[in-house]
Amino acid sequence: MSYPSAFLEQRDRRFSLMGIVNVTPDSFYDGGRYHTVDAAIAHARMLQDEGADIIDIGGASSRPGAGVVAPEEEAGRVLPVIEAVAGFFRGPVSVDTAWSAVARAALDAGAQWINDISAGRFDAGMIPLVARARCKIIVMHSRGTPQTMQDDPRFDDVVADVARELGESVDLFKRGGVDREQVLIDPGIGFAKTAAHSIELIKGLDRIVALGYPVVIGTSRKSFIGRLTGREAPERLYGTLGSVAAAYLCGVSIFRVHDVAETGDFLKVLTECTAHNRAGGDGA
Repeated sequence: MSYPSAFLEQRDRRFSLMGIVNVTPDSFYDGGRYHTVDAAIAHARMLQDEGADIIDIGGASSRPGAGVVAPEEEAGRVLPVIEAVAGFFRGPVSVDTAWSAVARAALDAGAQWINDISAGRFDAGMIPLVARARCKIIVMHSRGTPQTMQDDPRFDDVVADVARELGESVDLFKRGGVDREQVLIDPGIGFAKTAAHSIELIKGLDRIVALGYPVVIGTSRKSFIGRLTGREAPERLYGTLGSVAAAYLCGVSIFRVHDVAETGDFLKVLTECTAHNRAGGDGA
């Protein structure tokens, strides 16, 4: 798969930014703000102007306790946005979905990546779809569903357990015909994890990076930051940047964020000031 030269030039940086577009009424931070097609497209244009390398478009909230959205409704929300964004955005467009029918239609509309919070657990058709399409797939760690995942999550060793379970999920995709080069992994901060689990996982991200796949991290304004700072989601930018720094210093290079401009400025300074610690590091 080829990308425009502007995107390829940005790959020389030591990080990449995935901007979030939630075409939903109930996402935990920006639910309803970009629910209409026109608002979502305008937001994607803003993220592009702010320096997003990838745009991730989703039509169903995955926050704890979120309601179930039928695949048909989810597709109706995201497809016109994906088609429009793919027409002007310089980098990959990602669809945030766990359903193969939505993913297939999104790829037909111009998406190039799939971001599956279930790592293929919810829909057996996802793995063969990715194998056929030869698209990028973000394999995320989670347990249960958004409706049940926070019901007393337990780990013996959260970093070791997540690393093992991510490896098992990736192996399923590879056995289904997906090439290693197609796979990115996400440890799933806040998914089937307490705040304490999320913090420990961030401390141990170097062990997730050691699995050998590009790592996507999504900490943006999440509840563990509120637990640490006492702040609500609209006031968690600075706490988010602290978690981004910790992840970057562990070797993570792809950051899924709401605040692209601020995170980009922060990482530009951090990468320059810590370049001797990251010699030879690469981006997405």
